[in-house]
Amino acid sequence: MAPDPTSTLERLTIGSSGGVELSGELCRASSADRRKSVAVLFLHGFPSADVWADKIGGDMGELCERIGREAEWNALTIRFRGCGDSTGEFSLARWVDDASAAIRFLKAETSADGLWVCGFGTGGSVGLVAAADDPDVTGVAIAGSPADFDDWAAAPDRLLDHAREVGVIKSNSFPPNVERWKAELREVRAVEAAEQLSPRSLLVLHGSQDEAVPHFDARLVADAHGAADLRFIHGGGHQLRHDPRAIAVLMGWLDRQSVSLTED
Repeated sequence: MAPDPTSTLERLTIGSSGGVELSGELCRASSADRRKSVAVLFLHGFPSADVWADKIGGDMGELCERIGREAEWNALTIRFRGCGDSTGEFSLARWVDDASAAIRFLKAETSADGLWVCGFGTGGSVGLVAAADDPDVTGVAIAGSPADFDDWAAAPDRLLDHAREVGVIKSNSFPPNVERWKAELREVRAVEAAEQLSPRSLLVLHGSQDEAVPHFDARLVADAHGAADLRFIHGGGHQLRHDPRAIAVLMGWLDRQSVSLTED
């Protein structure tokens, strides 16, 4: 497919742990009129039977362009290892590494005064964990994201089979240490990261009819933070990326965040 000549996205590659190269798209703010510059990292979720690893995250660039056009933000999205054109194979802990690498890249590339991380599903959980460890992250928004991965950890062989089926793990020899790969599923915990993130801002979005992640997870994360903005989308399912109401709430929250930064 030929590149879109009207696109404002810059396609790039970001290095992550283990020599992995992540494909990314960056939309640079078109205006320098802001008193303070702002940036956001958008993270996709885990592949499913409906959207395999080669396609997952392919529409995240649209969010980057939208916030760049409407609010003059710098915006970056990446494809986690094993997805799209990124190299590597899926590991939950290494997805946290990928989010951290993207945060570092965005900070260095934009020198933003404020930086937010926004993730959907698994991307929200690993993004929150990465952001909590980085004091330069101003705030986080998660949508349909699990508080922990204990369900995966309870059936790791099933998850491994699913990961191979949807293409996020391609090599039959991966993982080289299966027990270590399985242990990571209990070690990456968004609920604990939410507590660590506080008092930085947190938006927790969840569909009231989410069929994949119970709404109790959203309450757990919000309660752990202590001052999160918890929003339920009435009748919304798990794929909030494609729910215009959820995106409107997210964009409005980011706009208020940037206004607060400018007024400081």
